[in-house]
Amino acid sequence: MPLRRALESQGHEVRHAGTLEAGRASFVDTEPDLALLDVRLPDDASGGFTLAREVRAAGYRGPLLFLTARDTSGDRVEGLDLGGDDYLVKPFDLPELLARVRALLRRASDLRSDRVTVGALELDFSRQTVCWAGQPVSLSGREYALLERLARSPGRLYPSTELFDLVWDGQASDPGAVKVCVHHLRSKLGPEVIRTDARGYCLGTGALT
Repeated sequence: MPLRRALESQGHEVRHAGTLEAGRASFVDTEPDLALLDVRLPDDASGGFTLAREVRAAGYRGPLLFLTARDTSGDRVEGLDLGGDDYLVKPFDLPELLARVRALLRRASDLRSDRVTVGALELDFSRQTVCWAGQPVSLSGREYALLERLARSPGRLYPSTELFDLVWDGQASDPGAVKVCVHHLRSKLGPEVIRTDARGYCLGTGALT
């Protein structure tokens, strides 16, 4: 499935549910960080709308992005009124979908707690302070910005190019700055704090992969 492969290539863990009943079950097991809902499902022509109504009523507060061929104004209004955060009409370009997913996840992460703890690492976003094993750690502005971005979604793999775009925001020309910054963070916090593989970086404890 091209959509699944594209999302996984960005470091997202994907769970697929092909029917309304399977969608309901997936929310019972573990609430997703973001839900992509196709409005028309094999067992319900408006199954995406039905599921959105149900999960919002049950207290789900994560982002909902509708994917649909139904492009009338009334359909879009209905989707947004049911708690949808975005509405993308088929056919769509995968890069645009991925950009919308990133934007929704960023917005959701900004609304979460101002503090996060991952192993011995503690970040206070409101004060922009970092502690390791209970001891304060001094970071440069760029080091803190990169660490905070990773900490907003612990365990999520960020491609190096995405981190460069988010943290440097056009203020540097060499994407290799990400690797250098990660090296400095590891020297201050320990090599196990930021994990890496060929696809990018994520915050987490344990052996590097």
